[in-house]
Amino acid sequence: MWMEYKPDTEEVCNNPPSLSSRVYKTVLLFTGDMEYMDKYMQDKPYLLQLAVCCFRGVSRVSLANNPLSGALILAALYWDSPWQGLLGTLGTLVSTLTAVVIGQDSAEVLGGLHAYNGTLVSLLIGVFNSAGDWYWLLLLPVCFSSVSCVFLQSGLSSLLAHWDLSSSVYPFNIVLLLYLLCTGPDNPYFPHYQVLPPGGLDVNDTNVIALEMIRAVPLGVGQIFACATLGPSFLIFGAVVLYSPLLAAHAMLGSAIGLLAGLSVAVRHDHLYSGLSGLNGALGCMVVGGLFFTLNWRTHLFAVASAFFASYFDIALGNLLGTVGLPSSSVAATFTVTLMSLLTGTLAQHRIPPSQVSSPELNLLCRSKWKITRTSEEECTAQFSPSAQITLPNL
Repeated sequence: MWMEYKPDTEEVCNNPPSLSSRVYKTVLLFTGDMEYMDKYMQDKPYLLQLAVCCFRGVSRVSLANNPLSGALILAALYWDSPWQGLLGTLGTLVSTLTAVVIGQDSAEVLGGLHAYNGTLVSLLIGVFNSAGDWYWLLLLPVCFSSVSCVFLQSGLSSLLAHWDLSSSVYPFNIVLLLYLLCTGPDNPYFPHYQVLPPGGLDVNDTNVIALEMIRAVPLGVGQIFACATLGPSFLIFGAVVLYSPLLAAHAMLGSAIGLLAGLSVAVRHDHLYSGLSGLNGALGCMVVGGLFFTLNWRTHLFAVASAFFASYFDIALGNLLGTVGLPSSSVAATFTVTLMSLLTGTLAQHRIPPSQVSSPELNLLCRSKWKITRTSEEECTAQFSPSAQITLPNL
């Protein structure tokens, strides 16, 4: 006869968890938002706290919020180009200190929310600089642009908060275009390259190299940090995987969609092979696919549609701005995300408020709790509503 076996408490205590379970729990400590790190750093020296803020700010560029991911991304930037790594570090540090000096919200500063625009604008100023690496005069516009991003972000956040929207990377795009317009390609102090429109393919040049197309998919993720080298791009992708595997999967999917969009309208081959065609598709797919919306089959298809829309919009905008030698950058993805966040209907029910955005995996867990809380609040409101309790007499 089978009898139910219940182990004693002493027997359970004497059986420690297996090595695989301990390794798994240890790995989980370094994934997601690593919120415990902020509590741990509260009584630590200011320089260490500043370093964690900067690492979080670097990771925010790829829509992550993990200091270890930020450190890996920064290592990838130095691997790709020490000069670019230096510019990214300087922009992150200057924007973070500027936010501290002008008295921005301490929680936002600790979360790196005032650093990522400075990181991006510093990297792109370095990429478009035609004076070569280690051109020390470039540090002046890098610092000034990083400071400007903080002021722009503060103002735009107050404006967009009325619609419960994030300022995103609007400050970076605005400051970068203003810098390139102010200096010009033949500036004696800050010269830069002119950008060609993506749609300049010759009629007889329609054959593509399959291996280069496969290689361009991870490069589309690396292009989020203006990185066009395969090794550092894989390290950047690994940093995103460390934060959220779901977010990383949507990054690759969006980059592939961007390549398909570029192929369908015959953009230049160097635009495809460098990963630039997949940049905006990756960003659009990442934001909608689990970050600003709870992931399910509807929002997943919504993310695919956003990737296509952002990619085609980027090609059209690139052809327009390319006539005057300016880049489209990430304007298309930023505008697409803002537009998708304003949609109404069934999809609007799955939208996550910007103040509660976390990793897609945690968003899935919290969404069920929000539904339970919302249902309880609605029942409570209906039960204790004055209109339900009091019947006014007819006068």
